[in-house]
Amino acid sequence: MGPDRTSMGRRDALALLSGALALPFSVGAGAALPPLLLAHEAADDIDPAGWLVSEKLDGVRALWDGVRLRFRGGGAVAAPAWFTRQLPSIALDGELWIGRGRFDELSGLVRRASPDDAAWQQVRYMVFEMPGGPLRFHERAAALSDLDRRAGSPRWQAVPQSTVPGRDALRRRLEDVVRGGGEGLMLHRSDAVYVTGRSRVLLKLKPMQDADAVVVGHAPGRGRLAGRLGALQVRTDAGLVFQIGTGFSDAQRDTPPPLGSTVTFTYRGLTPQGVPRFASFLRLRPDA
Repeated sequence: MGPDRTSMGRRDALALLSGALALPFSVGAGAALPPLLLAHEAADDIDPAGWLVSEKLDGVRALWDGVRLRFRGGGAVAAPAWFTRQLPSIALDGELWIGRGRFDELSGLVRRASPDDAAWQQVRYMVFEMPGGPLRFHERAAALSDLDRRAGSPRWQAVPQSTVPGRDALRRRLEDVVRGGGEGLMLHRSDAVYVTGRSRVLLKLKPMQDADAVVVGHAPGRGRLAGRLGALQVRTDAGLVFQIGTGFSDAQRDTPPPLGSTVTFTYRGLTPQGVPRFASFLRLRPDA
């Protein structure tokens, strides 16, 4: 990047941070959210050159429009006023998070109709994107980091983004994150403009793959599971319908995810017919 480009990137970033650019979507109470950026799976041997890498957080995705905090599906997050007052007046995309391996605790906390002030003291809004920002991703990430540094708020934080020198270093970083209880890594093309929908400018790298699907049926259990859930029948975005029969607790088999809800499942590769192998229920997604 030449000097002129750097200077322009800095001016654009300062314009974003000062709120001089319009928000990319309406902040009206009934406004629908725009499509967001969704990740593809990364190849195990991906070369990280040209990518910025961050930890994949097991949080609840939320979009801040400068006024309201909303779930990925559009519903309002009942966050305390003292929490949202500390968020900047620009559009942000990120995850509500309280720490590795604590998704279930977080999910129950943020879905309450009335916020628990004491519990919300643990929550941080981990921001990884400026929706609609006009800059390349490395410039948007730098602008977010600068805003985070200047705000110094304990309620939100720009997700650290960094380069990784090669495949071996990327693998070691993934192993370190997973060993510490994390889910995996996210890779975002450094030079990517802001796009929405499922795109290969954003990849997730995990020791086990995962995906989302909509519940379309409940298959009854047999034997020990008689009278309870045997398997979920689910449908992916691509229209593939299959069953998930493992990964459920006894309580989840007694009260399974309802029809129409979105669940996350793990798997290991695909069959020749494109069906996920060894699909196992991971969690209900309250933000979808």
